[in-house]
Amino acid sequence: MVQTPTQPLTLDAFLQLPETNPASEFINGQVTQKPMPQGEHSTLQVELCKVIDRVAEPQRIAKAFSELRCVFGGAAIVPDVSVFRWQRIPRTASGRVANRFELHPDWAIEILSPEQSQTKVLANLLHCVEHGTSLGWLLDPENESVLAIFPESRVKLYQGTESLPMLNGLDLVVSATDVFNWLALPE
Repeated sequence: MVQTPTQPLTLDAFLQLPETNPASEFINGQVTQKPMPQGEHSTLQVELCKVIDRVAEPQRIAKAFSELRCVFGGAAIVPDVSVFRWQRIPRTASGRVANRFELHPDWAIEILSPEQSQTKVLANLLHCVEHGTSLGWLLDPENESVLAIFPESRVKLYQGTESLPMLNGLDLVVSATDVFNWLALPE
C-alpha cells in the first residue's frame, strides 16, 4: 500500500478549521491547543485585564483583550491577554470592535499553566516581539516570576518588588509581588 504524503497545514487552512475550546494556535506550521485555564490562571488573566483597562481605557491609551486570536507573521496565536494601543484596535465601518485581529498586539501576556511548556509559550512571545510587539510578559505562578520579553529578543527576569516594564505611555506601576498577591483572596 502506497501512502501519499500529507500536505503541511497552511495558516489559511488552519483559519478555516472549526474553533476549539480551549483555543488552538498555529505557529511554525504546527497546531497546538492551549490548556484549559484553571483557578490561578483565570484569576491572573481577569485581574490583568481589569487593572490595565482601569488605567488605559479612560484616556484611550490602550485596551486589554482576553484570549483574543491574533493573526500575523504567518501565525495565529491566542495570548492570554493581548493589549492594543487604542488607535490600532481594528474596527468595523460602524466603529465597533472588529472580530478579526490580523495584526500583532502591542503587549502580549502569557500565564504559564502547570502542564504547559515554558519553551512553547516563550516561543510564542518571541514570535510576537519579532513581528512588532513592544513588550511580552510570561507569568510563572509557581515561581512568582515574570519574564519580560523586549524587541531584539531581549529577556529579563523580574521577581519581588521591582517594578515591571510597561507599555510606553501607560501610567501603571506593578511588581511581580503585586501581581501574584492577586491570588490571595481576602477572607
